Amino acid sequence: MGKQQLTTAERVASKTKEEVIKEAKRIEESLLNSSKGHFAAAHFWRNFHLWIGVPMVLLSAIAGASALSQLDPTHLVAGLFSIIVLALSGVATFLNPNEKVSAHLTAGNSYDSLMSGVRMFWAIDCWGTESDQVLTERLKHFSERKDNLNQTSLQIPRWAYRKAKRGIEAGEGAYNVDKQ
Repeated sequence: MGKQQLTTAERVASKTKEEVIKEAKRIEESLLNSSKGHFAAAHFWRNFHLWIGVPMVLLSAIAGASALSQLDPTHLVAGLFSIIVLALSGVATFLNPNEKVSAHLTAGNSYDSLMSGVRMFWAIDCWGTESDQVLTERLKHFSERKDNLNQTSLQIPRWAYRKAKRGIEAGEGAYNVDKQ
């Protein structure tokens, strides 16, 4: 009879491999928090754009219609709406919500993509035949990529991070297969 192949559940992990897996899981958790935080911020800025943009368009139309009438009270309404539209336009231009939506979505997707790679690394790759040294180098690479994302991404607003954390604690970041 030939030598029986060990399954993943039967393999004994070295101390180094155990630490690599634990650190990879920490990175994965950090990436989950970051990706969810960026998605929460993107959702806010998408809504903010609508909250500013829709009233701006409506008030603009009313101001234009009011200005066309020759009644004196409507000139006051037209002027008031024009001032409001100007203020909303200034806020929208200054805050640039569309740019923030795009930047947060890009960051969220980048964190999510890296998180998938880290999860496959600790759940599958760490149980292959690669040496502890190779696994440690790969872990360092994941850590460097996470650090790079942290440096190049917009900062997650505190409220968005808290909202994401609550969602994760409520199970939003869990897969059904992991609940079994």
